[in-house]
Amino acid sequence: MVGEEAKPLLIFDGRCGFCRQWVEYARQITGDRVSYAPFQEAAGSFPQIPYQRFTQAVQLILPDGRTFSAAEAVFRTLAFDPSREWMLSVYHSVPGAAAVCEFAYRTVARHRNLASRIVRLLWGRHFEPPTFHLTRWLFLRAMGVVYLAAFLSLWPQIAGLAGSRGVLPLSPWLDGLRVSLGVERYWLVPTLAWLDSSDAALQFLAGGGVAASLFVIADVAAAPALVILWVFYLSLVTAGRIFLSYQWDALLLEAGFLALFFAPWEWLGAPWKRANQVRPPSRPSLIMLWLLRWLLFRLMFLSGSVKLLSRDPTWRNLTALEYHYQTQPLPTPVAWYANQLPPWFQKASVAGVFGVELVVPFFIFAPRRLRLIAAALLACFQALIAVTGNYAFFNLLTVTLCLPLLDDACFRSVIPRPWAASLANASEPSRARRALAAVLAVSLLLLSGTELTEEFSRGRAVPGIMRQVLGWVAPFQVVNTYGLFALMTTSRPEIIVEGSNDGVTWLPYEFKYKPGDVHRRPPWVAPYQPRLDWQMWFAALESYRENPWFVNFMARLLEGSPEVLRLLAHNPFPSAPPHYIRALVYDYRFTTFAERRTSGDWWKRELRGSYIPVISLEARRPHRLEQGHTERQGRLESARSLNQAVTAQNMIFKLN
Repeated sequence: MVGEEAKPLLIFDGRCGFCRQWVEYARQITGDRVSYAPFQEAAGSFPQIPYQRFTQAVQLILPDGRTFSAAEAVFRTLAFDPSREWMLSVYHSVPGAAAVCEFAYRTVARHRNLASRIVRLLWGRHFEPPTFHLTRWLFLRAMGVVYLAAFLSLWPQIAGLAGSRGVLPLSPWLDGLRVSLGVERYWLVPTLAWLDSSDAALQFLAGGGVAASLFVIADVAAAPALVILWVFYLSLVTAGRIFLSYQWDALLLEAGFLALFFAPWEWLGAPWKRANQVRPPSRPSLIMLWLLRWLLFRLMFLSGSVKLLSRDPTWRNLTALEYHYQTQPLPTPVAWYANQLPPWFQKASVAGVFGVELVVPFFIFAPRRLRLIAAALLACFQALIAVTGNYAFFNLLTVTLCLPLLDDACFRSVIPRPWAASLANASEPSRARRALAAVLAVSLLLLSGTELTEEFSRGRAVPGIMRQVLGWVAPFQVVNTYGLFALMTTSRPEIIVEGSNDGVTWLPYEFKYKPGDVHRRPPWVAPYQPRLDWQMWFAALESYRENPWFVNFMARLLEGSPEVLRLLAHNPFPSAPPHYIRALVYDYRFTTFAERRTSGDWWKRELRGSYIPVISLEARRPHRLEQGHTERQGRLESARSLNQAVTAQNMIFKLN
C-alpha cells in the first residue's frame, strides 16, 4: 500500500467515533499529502506491526518504512501542513513536552467515548479545521474604520493642541530635544515631525492618515496603507504628548503593529479581483492570529486585575458603579438614568464586570464554542460601556479585536459567495514570512510576559536587563500595559474657566462636551474624542502645578489663539481676548428624578473654590480697580506674580 501510493499512511481504529472525528480533521489539514485507512482494513498489509498496537494507538507509516505511533504519529501527520510544523518541533525540542503529550494521548485513548462527547460539546457536531480568510478580511476592514475614526477625530484638533499657537506647541519642544538628546532623539522620540514640525506638517499627517484609512477599508494596497497608518499615528501620538497619552492610543498602535504582519501583501483585495487575474493571497498567519488574541486577553484581564491590585475599596465592596456613571470623564445621557438604578443592581453589575474581565478572557484560548461565547460577551460588554460613556474609539477597537476569536464559518452566511471563494483560495505563506512571524511572536510574548510579571509583582520579579529592553522599545508602544479605572473617583470636580475685562464681571468659556451649563444634557460624541475636554477631567483631579499644560492653555485664551478657541463651544469675548482670566472648581453630581422634574437640570453643582488665581498677560491694572475692593486687589496682585509663572511655564514647555 505504501509502495503503491508512495505517501505516508495513518492507520486508525475505524470503529472509534472519536478517532474518525480527528482523522477527518487531519485529512482536511493535510489534503492529499497523507493517506488514511482503518486498521480493520489495512493491518494485514503490515505484518511486522503487532496487531495489538493498532488497537491501542494510531500508527503512521512513512514511505521509507519508518513507523511512529500515538502522539508522535499525530504531530508528524499534522507537520505535513507547513503551518503546523512547529507542533512537532515543540514535541521534540521542549523538555518534557513529549512525555506530557504521550500521557495525554493514553488518557484520552482509554476514555474515547467521553472524549467524543466533549469534542461535540465544545466544538460542535461538524468538527473541522477552522479557516480565517474571512476573519482576516473583516478584521483589517474594521481596523481601517478604527484608524479613520482616530484620524478624523484628531485632524480638526491637532493645530489647537500641538500647533504653533496651540496649547503645547511642538516646534519649541523638539528644538529643546535636539539640544539635549542629540542623535538619540530619533529613537527616544519617534516622529516624522523631526523632518517638519510646522502646522501644515501636522495637518498632513492627520489628513494622510484619513486617506490611508480609506485605502484599508476599500482593500486596496491595504498592507502598505497599514504601514503608513502606524507610522503616521505614532508620529502624532509622540507629537501630541499628554493629549494623546490615552490607553486606546497605545492599544491602537499595538493592534496596528500586529495588523501589519497579519495583512496579505497584495495591491488589490478580494472584492476587486477576478479569479484569472491575480494570484490568491497568502493564508492568514496563525501565529499573528494568536498574538491578536493574546493582546485581547491582556487588555481585558489586566483591566480586571488592576481594580483588585489597587485595593480600591469601592471595587472591593462592589460599590464602584454607584459613583462611576456620574464621575467618568464624558458620560452619555444613558449614564444619567444608569446612575438612578438601585444599589443592589449596581453591586450586581460590578460583580458582572469582574466576571467579564477576569473569567471570560480565559475563554479566548478555549475550544471553538467557548471562544465564540467569549467574543459575544466581550462585544456586549463593550456595547454597554459605549452606551453609558464616551470613550472615543476604544469600544470599537476592542470589538475589532474580538473578530480574531471567530472563524470563517461564522461569516459564510453573510459574505457574498464570490468574495468568500476568492478569499478562501489562499496560498501558503513563504518560509521567510513564517520565520519572521515566529521571531516576532517570541519577542512580543517575552516582552508582554515581562510587562505582566512587572504588573503583578510590582517590578520585584523582573530582571534588570528586561526592564532595560522594555524601556528600549517603549517609545514605539508595540507592547503596553492596560487597565482602566483602577481607582474609582467618588466625586466630580469640574474646572470652569472664566474671563473678565474689569475683574468684576466674569463670563464663562463653555467647552463643547464636558459638563459646564447644568441644564445641558450629557452629549453623544464617541468615536470622536475631544481631547482638551478629556484632559480637563484629569486636570480637575490635581492642582494646576501638576498640570503645566493648563497654564499654557490659559495663556492662549488671553492671547486669543484662534486654534485653541476652535476647541471650545463658546468664546464669550469674540471681539478681543479678555484682560484677565481665572479658573474655579465646582463639585458636580447628577440630579435625581425629583430634582430634574423640578428644574430640568441634568447636573447640580457647588462651588469648591479657586483652581488657579487670576491671570493677566499684562503687568497692569485698570485705574478703577485700584479703588475697588480689597479682595479684587489681592487677586490682581496674584495675577502679576502669576504672570511670571506663565512665562516660566512657557519656557519649561520649550525645554521638555
